[in-house]
Amino acid sequence: MLDGLRVIEVADERAEYVGLVLSGLGAEVVKLEPPDGAPTRRIGPFLEDRQGPERSLHFWTYNRGKRSVMMDLDAASGVADLRRLLGSADILLDGSGGAVASALGIESERIAALFPGLVVARMTPFGDEGPWKDHKASDLVHLALGGVMMNCGYDSEPSDTYDLPPIAPQLWHAYHIAGEQLVVGIIAALIHRLHTGDGQDLSVAIHDAVSKNTELDVMSWVMRRVPLFRQTCRHAVENPTRVPTIGHTKDGRWYIATGVSVRDQTNLVPFLAGYGMQADLELPAEGADSRARNVPGSGAGDESKAHMVEVIQRFIRSYRYENMPWRQAQDAGLLWAPLRKPHENVVDAHWQARGTFAEIEHPEHDRHFHYPVSRWLSTATSWKAGRRAPLLGEDTGAVMAALTPRAAPTQRARPRAAGAPVVSPHGKPFPLQGVRIFDFSWFLASAGGTRFAAALGADVIKVEWKENPDTRLAAMSPVGGRAAREAATAPLKGVADSDMGGQFNNKNAGKSGMSLNIRHPKGLEIARRLVAQSDVVAEGFSPGVLKRLGLGYDVMRSLRPDIIYVQQSGMGGVGTYGRFRTIGPVAAAFAGTSEMSGLPEPAMPVGWGYSYLDWIGAYSFATAIMGALFHRDRTGEGQWIDSSQCESGIFLGGVPVLDWSANGRIWSRIGNRSPYKAAAPHGAYRCMGQDRWIAIAAFDEAEWRTLARVAGRGDWLDDARFATLSARLANQDALDAAVTAWTQGQEAYACMAALQQAGVPAGVCQTAEDRCDRDPQLAALSWLTEVTGSKIGRWPVTEMPMKLAATPPYSGGIIDRGAPCYGEDNQRILGELLGYSAQEVAALAEEGVI
Repeated sequence: MLDGLRVIEVADERAEYVGLVLSGLGAEVVKLEPPDGAPTRRIGPFLEDRQGPERSLHFWTYNRGKRSVMMDLDAASGVADLRRLLGSADILLDGSGGAVASALGIESERIAALFPGLVVARMTPFGDEGPWKDHKASDLVHLALGGVMMNCGYDSEPSDTYDLPPIAPQLWHAYHIAGEQLVVGIIAALIHRLHTGDGQDLSVAIHDAVSKNTELDVMSWVMRRVPLFRQTCRHAVENPTRVPTIGHTKDGRWYIATGVSVRDQTNLVPFLAGYGMQADLELPAEGADSRARNVPGSGAGDESKAHMVEVIQRFIRSYRYENMPWRQAQDAGLLWAPLRKPHENVVDAHWQARGTFAEIEHPEHDRHFHYPVSRWLSTATSWKAGRRAPLLGEDTGAVMAALTPRAAPTQRARPRAAGAPVVSPHGKPFPLQGVRIFDFSWFLASAGGTRFAAALGADVIKVEWKENPDTRLAAMSPVGGRAAREAATAPLKGVADSDMGGQFNNKNAGKSGMSLNIRHPKGLEIARRLVAQSDVVAEGFSPGVLKRLGLGYDVMRSLRPDIIYVQQSGMGGVGTYGRFRTIGPVAAAFAGTSEMSGLPEPAMPVGWGYSYLDWIGAYSFATAIMGALFHRDRTGEGQWIDSSQCESGIFLGGVPVLDWSANGRIWSRIGNRSPYKAAAPHGAYRCMGQDRWIAIAAFDEAEWRTLARVAGRGDWLDDARFATLSARLANQDALDAAVTAWTQGQEAYACMAALQQAGVPAGVCQTAEDRCDRDPQLAALSWLTEVTGSKIGRWPVTEMPMKLAATPPYSGGIIDRGAPCYGEDNQRILGELLGYSAQEVAALAEEGVI
């Protein structure tokens, strides 16, 4: 997709993932390293557990496919070489914390102006402005401040008090979140440049990106002032349940068996009955509604549903891990899956068939190792595995000798459909104006992806049908509307109107809404006519659904030869798993991410307190759409992309997969401790108040000594157990107890302020209430945007975290509206695009077509 582009990367662990993705999409990524090498060369694990700059498996994972140029930016010659490199480049990936700007003698935001046509993509911890802009952070601190940790952890005690801290998901989760969103912004800037010749500055603040990545908590607070409570390996919810949806086998492994809706129960009872293990479960009552769809984790729980899960757990306990009939359960329509460890996917025939992994040669070790290298399959473009990560400075001579200035940008893109230009409320153009997306997405994993396109200016027509509606029922508008919410001092009751869901509003803002029955011949014909007028068809059904209905890729291509068809399912259409049923938690179980997080065995995996792979899947879906549009604008070629939500999660597990491949080591859970980059203390520590915690990370002796000084605990520095980093790592239980003894007498925000002022990375484990009502940095970043829905009214939704200087996104899109009511735009779409009269539209409604 990005073939022929050059990226100059100046980054550490915060932004190297972005360069990895850009390289996988085909760009040439030139990594600039100081004479002593990138700091990530010193992050473990290491080949054969022997440290060295050429033995870091972390560095290998995140720098696969890149070229290394050694450059001293403190020397005049190095700065001159930097200028020459930037003059040859299309993109500067700047995660240097201002070092590039300092070397050039200008402000970071002005680099793009210095090199016309250059896209400057910057990743910062907290943004360029705001009271926290200079705070120190880490992956753990970002996950705390961004709310992820307060959604993830173990069940409370029966008294509803938490005896364990929130648990940070592993691994480098904050940097993956921010990196995925920066990639989308980069491709948007490239599309704009293709049409105008103009580069621009764009940035993503990690804190901003992470704070928007949780699923239910923000909109539940915004709409009804409802807090959520974390639970073991399942969604954080308003009303906690007591029974996890994972069950252990007799040999101590785990399976997820989620879904207790009417539809699930209809499939579950006969399945268990086939094994004589249905116990007292019965089929749903006649006439029970199987159509309503809740966002996973948002439905009400009760004892009958808890009992259903316990009966399932009996069934799981009767099997060993390798013999549990989960595939038969999938065939019966149940959302069951094993909790795999990351390396177990490498040998799975399904992922082998899809080319998800590759064996990369390391000639200096005379070995090859396994890496995850792909997130989707396509008819026109492919992921590039690339060579192994570069040796330090390996490509300096070759790159610098071949430098030529980048040719002046030219308008190579075909003009878009003519139309009056639309500017956003920012007074600037949208990068995707003129693009139309016929959108069959649903749930967050696909609908969240087209939300990015809508915010970037695409005309997104969201299609639903009442027999199989999208997940509209979550974070509902309160009884009494916005006025009631503004006066509320306690949680409010929500309405039952499916057109007034806050979560649906958040993930579908800026889209038009159409109800269309494509099973009806007239509905199929309408769909065919709209495909012919669209640039992209986006779809999130099980593989093969549209094809069986007469709208497969061959049909689409006959209607519009350059159509882009981006399909996302849980496991992907190609491969052995076919129509396996997945939602975010099931995909996470398959991908290995659920098993990775939690306290060490024999504790249960804690998994994720939200559908993590729904968001990661959405980012991947958006990247596929954007990259395909960029490719078509350059070549005129459309394509069919078969994207997998689970595969997007597997792609993130490169380090544990490589550690298994290189060292034979299987990932073991570690709670909140730092797995590979040495730090102690590194955890979440109890503070004053109910369920209040602070994340603290000390990576070096200076941070440790400063922490001891702020705490007024000089005795820590005299304790032999804590005298060095290696000693502290060997005595982390005692260290955590000592730190907790201090923090539990501290107010969380005051403690954070004192530590940050002294230079220690620290952050409160924030709730949605904290982020919405207390966080001054998010307010400074304008992280929420108000949009008006026709029925739900005016409410805040999250804004895109990509700050594009020339083409900023806007969550209300080109229609400047919240999410559509069901079928809200039928008349306008059918009339304006297809020429139907009002009488004809009414007749279509009578016939059950719309």
